[in-house]
Amino acid sequence: MIHTYPPLNVQVRTLRLTLAGATDELLERLVPLVRAGVADAPPWPFDDPASLYAGNPDREWRWPRAVWAGRARVSEDFWRLYFVVLLDGEPIGMQDLLGTDFARFGTVTSFSWLAPGRRGQGVGREMRAAVLHLAFAGLGAREAESDAFVDNHGSNKVSRALGYEPNGTTWDTRRGEAAPIQRWRLTREAWERTRRDDIELVSVQECLPALGLA
Repeated sequence: MIHTYPPLNVQVRTLRLTLAGATDELLERLVPLVRAGVADAPPWPFDDPASLYAGNPDREWRWPRAVWAGRARVSEDFWRLYFVVLLDGEPIGMQDLLGTDFARFGTVTSFSWLAPGRRGQGVGREMRAAVLHLAFAGLGAREAESDAFVDNHGSNKVSRALGYEPNGTTWDTRRGEAAPIQRWRLTREAWERTRRDDIELVSVQECLPALGLA
């Protein structure tokens, strides 16, 4: 189905998975995973109590509202692209790409989550590689940033494996307590050194005007 809103038509395809624009139809298919709870054991990956526990009845409402609000907030100063991760056609999580003053700085940030049963299988690295290809090859990014709690070994391992360099530390709260954050930075030059040629971008050029990048 072709949507009138270009960001919903964007796809990033690797040999293993697809990042597909987060249409309402795909979000609906993710509801069972959201209902079950994104995080089920420590270390907790992010400070979002609604995502940490199953059985929170209004979580299913607040989650699409947040996506809808993010999709609507698009300007040259800020945009966020939401993708549903499809593995063998089944939705297993989300991968987002954010740009703040992108036209000026060329910097992107990524955010993702996976169903607990899909972790530790290399899927997180493949998702990040896919969205980085979109950022650098599709949107012309100059650098990518990422961060994670220092004990979120999975996310930090992905950043290191994909060529990010440590970029200092900061703090955030988690379950009401302060916890250290490791920051990462990937330059375009570093990405080019390990750039893959097996990732396909779909409908990216048509999306650029919607992001103020034409």
